[in-house]
Amino acid sequence: MKKCPKCGKELKVKVIGTVEVDECESCGGIWFDPDELHQAEETVDPNLNWLDFEIWKHPENFKAKDTELKCPVDGANMISIEYGHTGVRVDYCGKCHGIWLDKDEFPKIIKSLEDELANTSFSEYFHESIEEAKELITGDKPFSSEWKDFTSVLKLMQYRLFVEKPNFVETLRELYGLNPFK
Repeated sequence: MKKCPKCGKELKVKVIGTVEVDECESCGGIWFDPDELHQAEETVDPNLNWLDFEIWKHPENFKAKDTELKCPVDGANMISIEYGHTGVRVDYCGKCHGIWLDKDEFPKIIKSLEDELANTSFSEYFHESIEEAKELITGDKPFSSEWKDFTSVLKLMQYRLFVEKPNFVETLRELYGLNPFK
């Protein structure tokens, strides 16, 4: 039985999309077992599937701080780290790789990641598509997962191109009778 690292109350199962997580009904915090945070993010917004892995790819960029919190799974001391550029500090267990989010931090992470997607330029998406293409060959995730990341970046790059260059869309339609969104 998992206990809340903040208030010690028993955690109850909560479903986010299709992902079962553990929530404290008292303080509203949520415990994510390994990979559940990524799965929950993807359930809420499928376009976030490739972005989350980029955040965790460079642990040297984390500003870690020790906390007094104990992991609800193994009792290890957790550390507090900033979750990418979201402005949210999460509590992370280095032993079991679970993540504790305080009340309302999950929606803040989703909003921040969606804002990042919306503000990424075409050239940045182009660069990311090259990186994701490399990951198809050299990545440590299964091919299907790498392919999903790659196609997500391509789709987002296409949308961004049409936002940044609306005349381009009209030119394609006129020249080829194309609908680029099909």
